[in-house]
Amino acid sequence: MPGDLLRQVWGFGDFRPGQEEIVQAVAAGRDVLAIMPTGGGKSLCFQLPALMRDGVTVVVSPLIALMRDQVRALTEAGVAAGALTSGNSADENDATMRALSEGRLKLLYLAPERLALSGTSGLLRRAGVTAIAVDEAHCVSQWGHDFRPDYLRIGDLRRSLNVPLAAFTATADPETRAEIVQRLFDGTDPVTFLRGFDRPNIRLEFRAKDGPRRQILDFARARAGQSGIVYCASRARTETLAAALEAEGLRATAYHGGMESEARRTVEARFQREDGLIVVATIAFGMGIDKPDIRWVAHADLSKSIEAYYQEIGRAGRDGDPAETLTLFGPDDIRLRRTQIDEGLADAARKEADHGRLNALLGLAEAISCRRQHLLAYFGEDSAPCGNCDLCETPPVTFDGTDPVRMALSAMLRTGEWFGAGHLIDILTGSATPKVRERGHAALPTFGVGKALSKGDWQAVFRQMMGRDLCRPDPARHGALHVTAAAHPVLRGEQPVILRRDPAPRRALVAEPRALVDDEDAPLLSALKAKRRALAESARVPAYVVFPDRTLIEMAQARPQDLDQMARINGVGAKKLESYGAAFLEVIAGAAAPMHPARRKLAGRAEGDLFDRLLAAQTRLARGEDGTEKPLSCTHSTLRLIAERKPATLDQMARLQGMGDHKTDRFGAAFLDEIRAEPV
Repeated sequence: MPGDLLRQVWGFGDFRPGQEEIVQAVAAGRDVLAIMPTGGGKSLCFQLPALMRDGVTVVVSPLIALMRDQVRALTEAGVAAGALTSGNSADENDATMRALSEGRLKLLYLAPERLALSGTSGLLRRAGVTAIAVDEAHCVSQWGHDFRPDYLRIGDLRRSLNVPLAAFTATADPETRAEIVQRLFDGTDPVTFLRGFDRPNIRLEFRAKDGPRRQILDFARARAGQSGIVYCASRARTETLAAALEAEGLRATAYHGGMESEARRTVEARFQREDGLIVVATIAFGMGIDKPDIRWVAHADLSKSIEAYYQEIGRAGRDGDPAETLTLFGPDDIRLRRTQIDEGLADAARKEADHGRLNALLGLAEAISCRRQHLLAYFGEDSAPCGNCDLCETPPVTFDGTDPVRMALSAMLRTGEWFGAGHLIDILTGSATPKVRERGHAALPTFGVGKALSKGDWQAVFRQMMGRDLCRPDPARHGALHVTAAAHPVLRGEQPVILRRDPAPRRALVAEPRALVDDEDAPLLSALKAKRRALAESARVPAYVVFPDRTLIEMAQARPQDLDQMARINGVGAKKLESYGAAFLEVIAGAAAPMHPARRKLAGRAEGDLFDRLLAAQTRLARGEDGTEKPLSCTHSTLRLIAERKPATLDQMARLQGMGDHKTDRFGAAFLDEIRAEPV
């Protein structure tokens, strides 16, 4: 049954790896925690089970834009879904409430903030809610990178309704997973699916800042015509960089939390509907944008943690096709992120952990071998070298940094772990600054032991030490570096440390963007995109809600000639075939032959071929075997019923609605012959 719904509603012939087991567990009413990579099909794992069970499934989701997109996509696929959000008009919320009270909804989306309203639990109980799904479940955790206090109410809702709960997220380290279980499942173990964090279609690249504006412009120019996101650390920077991209002839716009809500909605709508638009944004943008064909993500500034970085790059390539990322980083980024942690309101333990998470991201930036291996190891996964990152393609120059690292650690310990990297570098290089003299540090055994390295070299050493989590800033000591437990084996001489040499400044290589299809199919793909955009604008929905790029690419390559062939294209479900099939066939092959609605429901399936043979047999026998009897026929709906049920005897045939003894006498034997001729 799940496979049938997958084909009929979503138009997919097969589940993605790992999906089917989760769907079965959720549909069976088990409590489920699923950690799946972005683009792995999380939403389908709670949407499809909602159609398999009675009652309503409530989906708690963090962003209005995300809910709006999913409701649109479900409605286009013929699924009864609605949302109650502050972003709706009063009429929209009233319509959703009516549908809920009349029992017409299968999925109801809610923002976590609505759970704070006193009547919500009673409303959901009266509506017949039979399951809860939680999207972006990491938001429940104090250790997650996007904590939302109202998510803490979900556990109360689960207990109040006494229904199963399924929680989904893409990035959750062990601490975050443990807190999700405690907060949402009262500490009882749900069925847990760890489907991996790997996104092998995404190319990873980090680059030291060397004229960052030019680096971003070069990267974007090489991918002109592809949808992309540039993330910046400040609002002002989004505006200046968007203007610079526009000046280069690229279509770009800024997005940040300081904009009016209507202006932000306009940017979101443009990005969803337009091909090739670049949005330059703070991290406020993207989480609620369910756009599958973002081809690249660039970070003009370093993210705040490895979890945040992975969420942000995960917005690229959700359709599974190749996507690219570029992250620029430099000393100013690190100082900014350290300051944000130190000046935050969190307690000392949380600040210490946040510095550790930032160190993990620096470790990824400073890696000396496959970045994907490094990234996945953070989430507890082993992998082989990926061949799809900058370090696999061009390994860095490395050197044995054990002695310099031990010198730096010794300097920290001999100064009581009360100083930052700048003062420690002065000691190591023998710079007798007033601060060094006043503190008596010129008399330390470590004074001047590192003269062989320049101050720039030492900055690289300290940066990489933090990336290895050998030392961390101490918020209680105003950012002074302290030695971590990971450094003790190095100090004892038990563990070597291999460091990378900073590459010489270089201009970004301007690569040719990858073609989505062969040259011979490119004109047809452009025509299909034009048709999609016209239909999307007419319906006032994002373009991918009509069909995602991957479906249009398959159409351009396969060139279906009728509705049966069109229905076999991945992403063309029954509702979309009915809504858009003829329009796209006209682009590909000219006007499509008309097809009765009953027959169209079988398009692309073996039952459709059987229907055609039944219709041919009926036409042959319409006036009997000898052509002299009174005309007789079955309706198309009856033929569809026979094609789907495949009765094995004349008695079973006669009992089907629309048949009876008279029609069975005329057509029954011939129909059974056609059914038996079906391939096994």
